[in-house]
Amino acid sequence: MKNDQILSQISEFCRQADMAESTFGRCAVNDGKLVARLREGKRITIDTLDRIQAFIAASLGAVPPARGLQVPPEKRDPRGNFRFFENRQKYLLFVHTCSEKRVIAERVALELSGIHPRPPSLRVFDAGVGDGTVLERLMRLMHGRFPHMPFYIAGKELSLEDVRLTLDKVPDRLFEHPATVFVLTNMNYAEAPWLTPVSPAAAAGMIWREAPLRGASSGEFEAQIAELGPFLAENWRANVSPRSGMPIYERPVALVLYRDDHRFLLDQIIPRAGRTEANFDLIVASQPYRAKSSVNFRAKRIIAPLARALRAGGRLIGIHSHGGDPGLEIIQAVWPGENPFAVSRHELLRAVKYELGSAGRDLNFNAYADNRSIFRYDMEALPNEVTGSIGSSTAFAAWNAAVYVAQIEDDRLMEMTQDGRYLDATRDVLRKHNGLWFYDESYVISRRRD
Repeated sequence: MKNDQILSQISEFCRQADMAESTFGRCAVNDGKLVARLREGKRITIDTLDRIQAFIAASLGAVPPARGLQVPPEKRDPRGNFRFFENRQKYLLFVHTCSEKRVIAERVALELSGIHPRPPSLRVFDAGVGDGTVLERLMRLMHGRFPHMPFYIAGKELSLEDVRLTLDKVPDRLFEHPATVFVLTNMNYAEAPWLTPVSPAAAAGMIWREAPLRGASSGEFEAQIAELGPFLAENWRANVSPRSGMPIYERPVALVLYRDDHRFLLDQIIPRAGRTEANFDLIVASQPYRAKSSVNFRAKRIIAPLARALRAGGRLIGIHSHGGDPGLEIIQAVWPGENPFAVSRHELLRAVKYELGSAGRDLNFNAYADNRSIFRYDMEALPNEVTGSIGSSTAFAAWNAAVYVAQIEDDRLMEMTQDGRYLDATRDVLRKHNGLWFYDESYVISRRRD
């Protein structure tokens, strides 16, 4: 809320109550110069604003306004839920033709120099593991920087297919860095860092599986992880909420992996059911929300809960699509005026700061300048594939990448792909820019050190 809006409320109340503005300041927040400071353009904290509004409401016999962001239900048709019902081939084609995963891992790795791990381990949380590519690359870089430090790596992922892809990458990481505890869960953002369901009913039905891996080779680890297949198929299930149309877990699951020959060293790091903590040194929130979700939903349901899970000196890096690139040109050539990237990092951080209120006093919210925040990744194609006559396979790969990043729903794609105009528009953009690339933007929330 801006100063003129606050002053308008105060002035109206003082007129009705026949109260001097200095008296209002003393009664509301114990500051007789409050109104004068507001007129000078001085800023106030969220807590001060809450106290002002609560005093006015109480004086008028009304109910004080609810604290925190208001998030209207994001009712969705399950058939159009992009993230949950996405086509696996579309996802895999994007991953293997674009460099986003590698570039994001390199961007996240820059934050390693700013964290300050404490015994007994360096703690990392991936808020949306996906196929595990970003986390795998990050763990390699972490090993190079902290080769002898025990790792606690936790990740949230709802998709069973992505969990299987992630587990394929775990054996090599445990072989190179044996002092590692690896945890996967399907719980919500407000639950996953603590491995504790909010609902008592969900907590009562929680499935906790600890799997110490025997042997000393990645082949032995791989064979034992493969044996978890039936357990995952039976328990890692998701439903669709009848109220919101959003994907939800059927039962909360936590899967804990570590090397059995390092159990003694890792004893203080291995989480136990009902006795877990968050306190992460680094939290990675890469594309954790739909491009079209509201800023209040992103702040209240995702980023604010994750920020609460930071330990002193910890850092949360958030990354989402930015737009303003050739990929968006393709989308707008087919759907003029389409812009799914309407929420900037600046708006999101303001909303997160408001949602956290006094709990965010020891947090720094860093949007950074564009030259530091915004980074580029490319569709990786041979030079001769994007010049001259562009083949159908290259044009289709570029189209797939553009609609995947823009999160265009399948029903809209079916209408458009009945003619060939979308491939013509894609070829035009590829020729214009001699390739295809996209922009992501990043932001960092850090907790001050003790």
